[in-house]
Order: sequence, then C-alpha cells, then structure tokens
Amino acid sequence: MKRIAFFVTGLFSLSALQAQVKQGTIFYEQKVNMHKTIQDEQMKAMIPEFRTAKFMLFFSDSISMYKTVPEDEAPDPFAGGSGPRIIMRTGGPGGGGDLYKNFSEARSVQASEVAGKYFLITDSIRQQPWKLGTETKTILGYTCHKATRKITQTSGGLRRIVMGGGAPDTTNQPRQQAREVEVVAWYADDIISPVGPENYGQLPGVILQLDVDNGTTVFTATEVKKTVDPKELKEPKKGKVMTRPEFTKMMTEMMSSGGGGFRIGG
Repeated sequence: MKRIAFFVTGLFSLSALQAQVKQGTIFYEQKVNMHKTIQDEQMKAMIPEFRTAKFMLFFSDSISMYKTVPEDEAPDPFAGGSGPRIIMRTGGPGGGGDLYKNFSEARSVQASEVAGKYFLITDSIRQQPWKLGTETKTILGYTCHKATRKITQTSGGLRRIVMGGGAPDTTNQPRQQAREVEVVAWYADDIISPVGPENYGQLPGVILQLDVDNGTTVFTATEVKKTVDPKELKEPKKGKVMTRPEFTKMMTEMMSSGGGGFRIGG
C-alpha cells in the first residue's frame, strides 16, 4: 500500500512539474489614469481621462525581452480643433524602448531612440524588496499570488508641448516632490520566470497584473502563450552603449536646453 501511495504521489508531482510553464509570450494592456497625474484642471478638460498602450513580453527561464506593441491607426483625440494641440509625453520605470534582460548574468540592456539617435542603456538587475502576501486570485486561468512593495516616484516625466501658429513653445508641468507609492503585483508561480511588465519582476513567477499607485497605472495580461520565438530573445546591438547614469545625465541636459519635444522609444 505504501508503494502505491508513493507511486501516486510521484505521479502528481511529475504532473505538476510538467504543468509549469518555463517559456512563453505574454501580452499586456497598460491603462494610465492621466487625470491623476495632472494638477491643472484646464489641461484635464482637454485630454481623455485614460490612456492605454499594449506590450509584449517574450521570456525563457533566463532571458526576457519586453517590447511595445505598435499603436493602431486610431483617430487623434486632439484633431479637429482650431486651438493649440497638446501632446503628452510620459515616463515610467521602463523609460521607453525594448528592454532585454539576462537573469543568469544579472544585467539588462534597454534599446532607446532619442532625437533620431540610438542608444543601448546597460544596467544591472537588482533584487526588488517585495513583501509576499497570502491573498490569491485567478487571472487567465492561472492562480496568482499577491506581492507588494514601496517605490519612490515623482511626476517629473510629464511634459507639455503646445503647438501654436508660430514656433513650438515647450513648457514643463510643475515638478512635484518625490513621494512613496505602493505597487501591488499578482504573480503566477506556475509560470517560472522572474519577469513582469517594464522593470518589475524578481518574484517566484511571472507578474500577470501590476497596479502602481492605487490605479494610476495598471498593467493586465490579456493573453499567455506557452511558446516563444527564439529570435525575439536576442540581445539588441544597434546603438551607442551607455550606462544608466550616463543616459540620465544626457537626458537631463537635453531637457534643460529646451529639448522637451524629443521622442523616446524603440
């Protein structure tokens, strides 16, 4: 009888291991509450409350690549008016551009384009101080566990560019002081990879939902595929190699010299 019990237990354990996902492709939708990041009531009235974007995360047990899904040719919400046009530029932990991570080497490379020039921003992958909770919920059929952490955040990434009849006039939103906000992650430990949207991760499974600052920015997985194209996991090579501090210094100098209208992307 003990042999039978041991055999059955072994079968269940083997089945659980086989059910675990070690590579795949995840599609995310990001929803940003623009009104929560803007203090100017006049500006709030001129833009939609929410802005959405889509991302893809390709991963294996040791490598990941995070990319933006090109936006559809959707109508411009600001088109059709005779007044000034306002273009919003927002920053975030990912900072824009394809983000490659090699977990076995504990390093990352972010491929970004700034004013038509390409850069490869190198950084190390550091442990993130998550607090693991006991709550669970189901996302796309996967049981997800709750984890929380605090981060320091500023609103310095928000800029306003007013396009009038003459030369472009670039102004800044007033910068707020840095403040501590809560990040809530829901991770699936059946998907074994320490990845998630943007720079978030280092959990016992893939993050399928992430809430930054009580609904200000929310990432939600919309699809999980158990396959990945190996070509998507290749390290980016196009661009000038810079460290994160070097890139931050360059961006600060460009912004202070009036280069607020540049584009950051991949």
